[in-house]
Amino acid sequence: MAKQVVTRTYTASIRNQSRVQGDLDSLGFAASKLWNVGRWTCSRIWDEIDHIPNHNELTTYLKNHERYDDLHSQSSQRVLQELAEAFNGWYGKRRNGDTRANPPGYRKHGDDHPRSTVTFKQKGFKLDTQYNRVRLSNGSNLKEYWSDFVLCKYQTRPNVDLSTVESVQQVKIAWTGEEWELHFVCKVKIDVNEAPGEKTVGVDLGINNFAALAYEDGHSELYPLNCLKQDDYYFSKRIARCDDSDSERPRD
Repeated sequence: MAKQVVTRTYTASIRNQSRVQGDLDSLGFAASKLWNVGRWTCSRIWDEIDHIPNHNELTTYLKNHERYDDLHSQSSQRVLQELAEAFNGWYGKRRNGDTRANPPGYRKHGDDHPRSTVTFKQKGFKLDTQYNRVRLSNGSNLKEYWSDFVLCKYQTRPNVDLSTVESVQQVKIAWTGEEWELHFVCKVKIDVNEAPGEKTVGVDLGINNFAALAYEDGHSELYPLNCLKQDDYYFSKRIARCDDSDSERPRD
């Protein structure tokens, strides 16, 4: 057996949800507002010079904007990075002939902003595995009204112990539709079998293509398998039909 370090994401519930939800809401709303500012900036630059700014350019444009300081600087950088990645994905699809692909939209429903996921990199959080607590940094704008940080008490699954991982790289807060939860992105050391050969191949699993293989010598293979998507569509229709039948059945 050999040891290999891999990335794992562990989900944890927040035990003091009622106490911290207001603070987490403020962070989630702030991320949406910064996304919208970045989205407007991308549109303006595209209209003027036919160019989509990358992550570094967006950060340079907006690092002095008041919305940038609503979050920890690393968290704000991640919001703009996600926006740049979304624009690159859209532009790549259009360049490949997908005329139905739409650019990333604004995160706003009427006058309301949704709760966006917020990422805290290593300078933006402090983890206490002894007492199962994590401290998340507020942006400077929020520090004037609340404390400098949000202290969340977390609970992982019984088989997860964050004190045993190699390192915790990031902490994310994500809104489930009913409450906030924590995602810990960790480096974990696992046991792997010794490879019988000397060469390697990477395998990317998917639905449209069941597997895409890339060999270290540059050779690649593609295994299409649209049947999975077709099966999903078929059974979804069957399930919907069964649900309709149940709703028409007389009740006792």
